[in-house]
Amino acid sequence: MERYYYLRDIENFIEDDPNYILGKITKNNEFNLEKLQRDAWIEQINILKDNLSDYKSGELVFEYIIPRVGKRIDNIFIYKGFIFLLEFKVGEGKYNFQDQEQVLDYALDLKNFHEESYDKRIIPMLISTNAENFTNTYNFHEDNIMELVLCNKNNIKDNIENIIKIYDYKNIDSHRWLNSRYKPTPTIIEAAQALYKGHNVKEISRSDAGAKNLNQSTDYINDIIEYSKANNKKSICFLTGVPGAGKTLAGLNIANLRQKYDEEEHAVFLSGNGPLVNVLREALALDDSKNNDIMREEARRKAKTFIQPIHHFRDEALSTNKPLLEKVVIFDEAQRAWDKEKTVKFMKDKHEDFNKSEPDYLISILDRQKDWAVIICLIGGGQEIHTGEAGLEEWFKSIQNYKEWDVYVSDKITGKEYLNLNISNELKIENRIKFTDKLHLNVSLRSFRSENLSNFVENVLELNLEESRNLYKKLKENYPIYITRDLNKAKQWLIKKARGSERYGIIASSGARRLKAEGIDVKAEIKAENWFLKNKKDVRSSYYMEDIATEFDIQGLELDWTCLAWGADFRIENGKWVYKNFRGNKWININKISDILYKKNSYRVLLTRARQGMILYIQQGNDKDWTRPSKYYDETFNYLKKIGLPIV
Repeated sequence: MERYYYLRDIENFIEDDPNYILGKITKNNEFNLEKLQRDAWIEQINILKDNLSDYKSGELVFEYIIPRVGKRIDNIFIYKGFIFLLEFKVGEGKYNFQDQEQVLDYALDLKNFHEESYDKRIIPMLISTNAENFTNTYNFHEDNIMELVLCNKNNIKDNIENIIKIYDYKNIDSHRWLNSRYKPTPTIIEAAQALYKGHNVKEISRSDAGAKNLNQSTDYINDIIEYSKANNKKSICFLTGVPGAGKTLAGLNIANLRQKYDEEEHAVFLSGNGPLVNVLREALALDDSKNNDIMREEARRKAKTFIQPIHHFRDEALSTNKPLLEKVVIFDEAQRAWDKEKTVKFMKDKHEDFNKSEPDYLISILDRQKDWAVIICLIGGGQEIHTGEAGLEEWFKSIQNYKEWDVYVSDKITGKEYLNLNISNELKIENRIKFTDKLHLNVSLRSFRSENLSNFVENVLELNLEESRNLYKKLKENYPIYITRDLNKAKQWLIKKARGSERYGIIASSGARRLKAEGIDVKAEIKAENWFLKNKKDVRSSYYMEDIATEFDIQGLELDWTCLAWGADFRIENGKWVYKNFRGNKWININKISDILYKKNSYRVLLTRARQGMILYIQQGNDKDWTRPSKYYDETFNYLKKIGLPIV
């Protein structure tokens, strides 16, 4: 399928009969053509003929696809080294806020993910045909996207002429630009929506050689499923990856691909991460309801069969001894599965004889199948943030009890960030285990601007000053990280950086209790689906920067820009990290090794949530308040400053 409905050089466009142009556009349109859309195209054709009739060069495109957001921009005019994005609102008398966001999103998407646009000047233009004239200033941002140009049907040419008079240009190879590679990196919400609509992961993920091939891992897991199905085998596989590498994306894709009801094959994506489940379900339901004209509640019911909280799946299995419907189960963040003590405590009210850990019980549920079954465990390194999380070792101890199961394992799983255990030697499953590099994703896709972020964060947390400095030098041009002692400056930094519908918000550790003195209350609960999905006019959204998301709210999700408010629960004293909890009216030491790990991991999660950049807010403290004297914050701030992070 072409990326556009109509393409002509400008002279031929002027000569072409409007009915011919409309016919070409209509022929390439894959959707039902409504009269409103047809009339809008006719109006666009006439307006552009009037405004561009004097031009002797340039290329004009109708309905150019913007793959990551799954929409098409009305027109693109490639002229004298500039990419003009022309988004029409036919009959509109105002420059509506949501329309302005829409065309800015198109410009940002091209700049970030369209290879031939990286170094080009892009001019987003909103054309509200019946609006009054607007005085534009024609300033470019540092990434060569111009501030939004607002115009009506009568002054498109005037605005184009004003721009080309001000700025120099280099000619563009239009054919090369129009056929450029597109390397999208969708948010997990966008990815889930696209997959739910029937798109394949290959359509919405990067394909460049520099990134670990997500498609290869997905294909490998699908091969395991097909083999297990054909040979009546039961298999478990462990997919590892650095934060943001696409593990959840891979899992959602597999769950979508394996929904083969006609073959009695059912798959489900399970997660113990409540906020992630709620946000994804609501996002799918909103999108499904809007696109397919169904009631919101019906759409929500459909989404619940695709993505489920782990405890619902457990409860259903407790109600029967028979096999469940699902034969393929994808378990997100499987290293966070509960140990036996926590699982028994939770389940004792439902089944007094229950005596299994969560990994053991989940395997036993799929083991009920008479023929075949597959469990896919998605594993993140350094992501355990709750007490009672068993880690990977419990999975491998449990699988010893199921002698007929085949085990497929990432070749990185024995590393310290995952297991730190030689499973071949220490666990008696060596005859059933297969190691492979196809089950490891080693490049972060979340931070599409920088693939060095997770490595940088790791070195910051390990207090490796020189290596952190070196990594930041590589990061800073494409992934800005700033520090500040002023919360208002941090908020203004976020607002200034974000354009279009790019999402921003304030995040903090759940243990940073004394941020409350600065107006940041980490104990105030948020509804994650509101915080992540509501727009800029909704006080419940992240944009308002009134509600704060903690590591528990944001794990597995992401924003474009974040302000991380650093607390005194994790601070540097005498050159070392100290780990604290605030109880009653005082800070107390954390001494238990596992709790120390949870605290550090909380900050690891928080430091890897931003796709495009972040600002770290470290308060000044108050020496008159003994719970937050300045010394609790100064050494942490100075360490970050020594790394080279610029100060706002």
